[in-house]
Amino acid sequence: MALIDEKVVYGRDTTERPALLAYELVQGSLVKWGSVMGKSKPDPPTAVLLHGILGSRKNWGTFTRRLAQEFPAWQFLLVDLRCHGDSASIKKKAPHTVASTAFDVLKLVAQLRITPRVLIGHSFGGKVALSMVEQAAKPLAQSVRVWSLDATPGKVRVGGDGEDHPAELISFIRKLPKEVYSKQDTVNALIQEGFSMDVAQWLVTNLKRNGPPGLPSSRFSWMFDLDGISEMYQSYEETNLWKFVENLPQGVHVNFLKAERSLHRWALEDLQRIHAAEDLAAEEGAGVEMHVLEDAGHWVHADNPDGLFRILSSSFQGFKA
Repeated sequence: MALIDEKVVYGRDTTERPALLAYELVQGSLVKWGSVMGKSKPDPPTAVLLHGILGSRKNWGTFTRRLAQEFPAWQFLLVDLRCHGDSASIKKKAPHTVASTAFDVLKLVAQLRITPRVLIGHSFGGKVALSMVEQAAKPLAQSVRVWSLDATPGKVRVGGDGEDHPAELISFIRKLPKEVYSKQDTVNALIQEGFSMDVAQWLVTNLKRNGPPGLPSSRFSWMFDLDGISEMYQSYEETNLWKFVENLPQGVHVNFLKAERSLHRWALEDLQRIHAAEDLAAEEGAGVEMHVLEDAGHWVHADNPDGLFRILSSSFQGFKA
């Protein structure tokens, strides 16, 4: 018996076109559109959820199923971004940037003939969500709400000593073998290098067993393209979307969420510009809002899922099947 009555569709492009991204579609129990490629019934409202650097769509799995249970008229598209998860084996042309990653997702939703009402991105995924709306044809077919979770539109200011710096994490992974015999040994190596237990345990979810399970000689390998990810992180640090946020098109509502114990430093300048953008957007029929998630570090959906759920819920209310 399923924990909740939702439908799950897994996908990957199998035609001769350039391959699309790997994805998972979680549908609430009241969704009446049975096929992602079918158009016999009206579109159910759709949210797209995007992970951060070194993550995968699995990061959102538990949280998404809770959303599908609470909002059964919605469907939720979880995506493995380029160079990550099951999309790592799909060769994507350089450059590996925020903009090219956003274009990948735009191509996926176009192929699935989905028009998202909500875009939720964590960290790197937050900038990808903003870039998707920036690149989308205007005027938009319908209004859209964007959630950028613990990511500002501009400069990335990482915390000080003792915190998990993504660039340092990428650098250390390069020193590890491409194949390992034990996830626990990898966790221990990361902790010994100074990374937190939470990050170490999260990172090894990217290890995939190579051979048949249960064999003593079984090995694990990383499910990502580290060279591509390194480029993506550099783009994340350099990409500046302030101009877009301060000139939002009509029908776009952007929500920034700051984790109370964020590993990213939200400068006073960032907060002031977001509050100024709130006033500008209101005049243009758009919207910008700032939120703070208490009792949470950068990994918001793991640190305080209940608080995050309460904050995000406003985007899904008011839609009926």
